[in-house]
Amino acid sequence: MEFSAVEIASVLEGKVEGNPDVRVNTLSKIEEGKPGSISFLSNLKYEPYLYSTEASIVIVSKDFTPEKEVNSTLIWVEDAYKAFTKLLHYANHLKNKKSGIEPNAQIHESAKLGEEVYIGSFVFVGEGAEIGKDVMIHSGVHIGENVSIGEGSVIHSGVRIYSDTKIGKNCIIHSNTVMGADGFGFTPTSDGTLEKVPQIGNVVVGDNVEIGSSCTIDRATLGSTIIRSGAKLDNQIQIAHNVEIGENTVIASQTGVAGSTKIGKNCMIGGQVGIVGHLKIGDFVQIQAQSGVNNNVPDGSKIYGSPSMDAADFRKSYVYFRNFPSIVKRLEELEKEIKQQQTIKD
Repeated sequence: MEFSAVEIASVLEGKVEGNPDVRVNTLSKIEEGKPGSISFLSNLKYEPYLYSTEASIVIVSKDFTPEKEVNSTLIWVEDAYKAFTKLLHYANHLKNKKSGIEPNAQIHESAKLGEEVYIGSFVFVGEGAEIGKDVMIHSGVHIGENVSIGEGSVIHSGVRIYSDTKIGKNCIIHSNTVMGADGFGFTPTSDGTLEKVPQIGNVVVGDNVEIGSSCTIDRATLGSTIIRSGAKLDNQIQIAHNVEIGENTVIASQTGVAGSTKIGKNCMIGGQVGIVGHLKIGDFVQIQAQSGVNNNVPDGSKIYGSPSMDAADFRKSYVYFRNFPSIVKRLEELEKEIKQQQTIKD
């Protein structure tokens, strides 16, 4: 797929300097640029390559001033790095764009499908489901009753979306993730057995959310488990019933969040973090990898450890943890010396 400089400038809201009709069909690093490729200059330590690159087009920030003549066609934008990222998204979307319904998909007659949707092989779409415009659902996906998926979202192979789940616009759900399975709710009985508590809520996902592969997001007991707009979840994450995750919060792999915990916006949560239930995690909180969180966390905190504590305090304490055997030895020697002095005095 080829694009001209003027077409790319239109997508990036940039200005062309050079040949507006030059065409490219691939992306490249500036130091590896070849004819027919487009690159960008963001970090000025790569500026020397701008004057020698063979890339046909280079994206540059408009506050940059070249020191020499540039052979490539330039596209001037507000921020070269952000513009190139936008171009990557655009190219990837066009590359992977599909539409149409595979003949062996099973779609309930009451389901509503938007324009230009793609429904892959062996997909099941249940009664009352609503699939928005430009949604792509890849092979082997199960869409339960009354599920809604917003415009432009992509559901990868093997995803299971249980009934009543609501997914917003431009979301990406990666392979083998399960959304809307029952929350882990049981109550002890008088004879020691466990009776299941019906889980009759749902899962609600905002816009521009990305959820990695093999995640499990449980439906609420009552109400909704909520993943708010802009949140990003890595692979293999467990989100329990009635959890709420705030806008633009990112969570790394193998983290588990227990039931009814509320996590604020713009948080950063490392890998293998465990968060117990019914907590309130504030906004802009950073939780280091492998931390165990068992108390509420105020806005802006940086915590570490298990059980977790202030990250700076943990690092200071770790100096003592690491040297604990030698500290104990010194204490024992000091005790011995004190006893000897007491014996002499006696």
